[in-house]
Amino acid sequence: MNNTKKIVFAVIVVAIIAMLFILNQEKAPVDKRKMVAVSTFSLYDITKHIAGDTLKIVNIIPFGVDAHSFEPTPKLMAEIERSALVIYSGAGLEPWTRGYEFKNKVIDMSKHVRIRELDADEHEHHTHHDEQCIHNKIDPHYWLDFANMEKATELVTQELIKLEPKNELMYIKNKEKYIKMLNSLNQAFSNTLKSCMLDTIIVNHNAFGYLSHRFGFHVESLSGLVPQAQPSAKDMSRVIQVIQEHDVPVVFAESFVSAKAMQSVADEAKVKVEVLQPLGNITADEAKKNLTYEDIMRENLQKIHKALMCR
Repeated sequence: MNNTKKIVFAVIVVAIIAMLFILNQEKAPVDKRKMVAVSTFSLYDITKHIAGDTLKIVNIIPFGVDAHSFEPTPKLMAEIERSALVIYSGAGLEPWTRGYEFKNKVIDMSKHVRIRELDADEHEHHTHHDEQCIHNKIDPHYWLDFANMEKATELVTQELIKLEPKNELMYIKNKEKYIKMLNSLNQAFSNTLKSCMLDTIIVNHNAFGYLSHRFGFHVESLSGLVPQAQPSAKDMSRVIQVIQEHDVPVVFAESFVSAKAMQSVADEAKVKVEVLQPLGNITADEAKKNLTYEDIMRENLQKIHKALMCR
């Protein structure tokens, strides 16, 4: 056998072996779990803690993407279509849901929790009025109220039990554990913020009204409810004046929003800039660290504690 024939023979043998190897490989197991699609991080956190690994949780808004401006891709919409249950935040937070006809069971969570209407001064204290602010006049960040999170947890548990009745006892047990965590968070905020020297925090956009109303401090925002809104010179001047009048030591920016305007305010007022997490979504880095709603809210608490100079 000459060299050419040997080479051809060797190639054929290798090809046959490779084909046999591929054919003998076990096919990747098909995930037969029912799918539940959720739109925001708080809903994802609840659903994941209740369901564990019994269901496939589809995170509609990928980690690291701003919830206010997100639009799902056709591939993601196909996953939503296949989901046995879709839970979205509502209250105007997800424009992509308007007019969309969901194939299976869908829940607008904002219809099952307490929604806060904006105070009159929350409209007057910023010169830029965004679409949400004018037309809805409601605050969509209801997950920053632990009582609302508890209501959402109860409803999610009920719906998951309907999907998988065999897991009812486990879901109820997980629900009780999650609600206990929420009660612990509520107590921690109440104890930590009950005696503070200051009463105002400065934030980029008006996302912390639920927290401030529940725990008795004031929020001054640079822009309205939409974080991408560009503040005017008058807005910036107003916030600088508040910082100086109240001796505020730190102002807060956000992960998904340019900190340029807030940094300019801080430089002018000679104060620090830190990040406060409104939890519409989490960053890719926070996701890698497997941070939960509880983890981030406790970090928020420590930052607010310092900003208000609490004892």
